[in-house]
Amino acid sequence: MRLLERMRKEWFMMGIVLAIAGAKLEPSIGVNGGPLKPEITVSYIAVATIFFNSGLSLKTEELTSALVHIKLHLFIQIFTLAFFPATIWLFLQLLSITPINEWLLKGLQTVGCMPPPVSSAVILTKAVGGNEAAAIFNSAFGSFLGIVITPLLLLLFLGSSSSVPFTSIFSQLFMTVVVPLIIGQIVRRYIKDWLERKKPPFGAISSSVLLMIIYTTFCDTFSNPNIDLDKFSLILILFIIFSIQLSFMLLTFLFSTRNNSGFTPADTVAIIFCSTHKSLTLGIPMLKIVFAGHEHLSLISVPLLIYHPVQILLGSVLVPTIKSWMVSRQKGVKLTRPTV
Repeated sequence: MRLLERMRKEWFMMGIVLAIAGAKLEPSIGVNGGPLKPEITVSYIAVATIFFNSGLSLKTEELTSALVHIKLHLFIQIFTLAFFPATIWLFLQLLSITPINEWLLKGLQTVGCMPPPVSSAVILTKAVGGNEAAAIFNSAFGSFLGIVITPLLLLLFLGSSSSVPFTSIFSQLFMTVVVPLIIGQIVRRYIKDWLERKKPPFGAISSSVLLMIIYTTFCDTFSNPNIDLDKFSLILILFIIFSIQLSFMLLTFLFSTRNNSGFTPADTVAIIFCSTHKSLTLGIPMLKIVFAGHEHLSLISVPLLIYHPVQILLGSVLVPTIKSWMVSRQKGVKLTRPTV
């Protein structure tokens, strides 16, 4: 199972590269008004498909056991959807005086506004042996919260740069995100046993649709002669993203391991991954809606496209180190526990 998951991730990373390369070679296919008609197929059908798929695959019926740990959930959700975007906003006030492309900097802010992913934080928490139930709960709950909070955060920190009115943005979000998600959850109730037996490839379906969204987004970029992305800005953004990831992972570790925090070592593992990971699957469709028609949409999307593989790579590299720490702490707790 773990090998299949790794192969799917590698296929998806290659797919992103091929999608961007294809958009560069022939952008006319995926532009608005082009043969693919992305203003309909992507803005409505593809986005709705992703969230219907999410509704089918989210095992919300298994989350009740994790509900009792309110303090843990509050910590993760407040860090992810309040502390993270606010800290990035303050950091960007300093970076605004640098020569880094301003639209890539705006893209960094969008990363901060995103909810946690449905899969990667859970997979890494499980690989370490951390609190998997808490990771599942916060990934699912954060995804639901993100449907409402992420667009509000984007509008708060960046404003809507599209020609679409505020009410239209939320009506489209409701119809293409909330409704398909709810329908997916309702359908899941009736075919849950079949889903458990057959295990449909939800990840592969979402990834394929997401590649189509990425392809059409970059078609718009490469068909616009006024957009130029300098390599210096791109390299700096990559370095900044690595730094942000490591800094926030360290920060959550320090917060959750301080005296009287009330968190176990297994809780800390879930906190590290769930608080710092951001969803590409939910993020790209939301950006497509909130910044509909914006000429710099693809540049705004670049930091999120970079952040996604970085969080998986960095998390995978740190799994042995975090696991070693957790096991040693758990042994220490057992040794210091009084015998009865």
